Amino acid sequence: MMIKTLIHSLYDKKASRPHKASYYHQAIDEIESHSISPQIYHLLKEKGSLEKTPLFFQVRLKQKYDEVLFKNILIKSETDKILNFLEKAKIEAIPLKGVYFAQEYFGHLAARGTSDIDILIKKETMEETVQLVKSLGFEQEEEWIPDHFHCSFSKRIPGSPVPLVVEIHWCIVKEKTSHLKMAPFWKDATSLGDHSYIKRLSDQHTFYFICLHGWRHNLDSPRYYLDIIQLIYGMNDRIDLHQLFQQARKDGTLKRMVRTLSIVYGEYPMLENMLKLPVKRQIMGRKRGLFRYWDFIDFQFLSYDTFQHSVRELCNWLFPRKKDIFTELNKKYQESSYINSIILLYKARLGKGLKATYLLVRGANQP
Repeated sequence: MMIKTLIHSLYDKKASRPHKASYYHQAIDEIESHSISPQIYHLLKEKGSLEKTPLFFQVRLKQKYDEVLFKNILIKSETDKILNFLEKAKIEAIPLKGVYFAQEYFGHLAARGTSDIDILIKKETMEETVQLVKSLGFEQEEEWIPDHFHCSFSKRIPGSPVPLVVEIHWCIVKEKTSHLKMAPFWKDATSLGDHSYIKRLSDQHTFYFICLHGWRHNLDSPRYYLDIIQLIYGMNDRIDLHQLFQQARKDGTLKRMVRTLSIVYGEYPMLENMLKLPVKRQIMGRKRGLFRYWDFIDFQFLSYDTFQHSVRELCNWLFPRKKDIFTELNKKYQESSYINSIILLYKARLGKGLKATYLLVRGANQP
């Protein structure tokens, strides 16, 4: 990953920053492919290092930064509209990630891109919240699945090619894959601005949530690393990892937390100087050779604290919901039988497996 060196230099004063223009030509393509131009631009500018990079690199970053600024202004307007309606209805809610996260932890509205609005509410207010969101012009994208942890709504925005999505969360992980209770999150939450019913997560729970969010995506993009690193860098004295791991053990999410932070710390060892990691796993080369298969198994089935939770996740993977099948296939949802959908899924999985195996064998045989 070309940008690993750059990210390292942004948080470690002792690290040297790349100087060759050829490096920045490759890095900018990688940065844009992962949609992290705003973070890189803001961090470079904040540390007074932006002008030390090539001009074309600065121009490309600034262009994406400005695009995110205009988009985030729109998203913040829609977020505030929803939050104000929830406040008037006396429904407790907490914005997750998004524009408020960018402002508070990255330092600027445009310092982190976002594509949707995530709001946490209490499960007992779900129906009332759904009706309120619908009254603002959002249409439900999928049915509410009780053992899931969120449902989605969307509406068309003038001038935008993609609809704006609002995800209403009542939990932060699938409910039947842990023992996590949301009561401690609400207990430690504090009022956001002048609101009485709109809250913000504590710093400790924000870090907990961001780590679990990164785990859910198997840290498949530098953006998840950046979120975790930025929180550690900005508020390491306000994060108690010993206490957090104790809560994770009680919640049944300890393996997820240890795996996620072990990977991040393994990639960026300088974090040990900011916040000592009390428990660490040895993670073998995740994307190298046959290890990529182990990484998939480890993430998909062995990241759970109990055998029952692992078995449940295995069953969900073998027999996913029909909508999830087409999400995995990256295809538009089709009105076909479940059997036909499963056949399509397994054909695609088999094809990917055979292709990956062929490439591994071919690479091993090349001199």
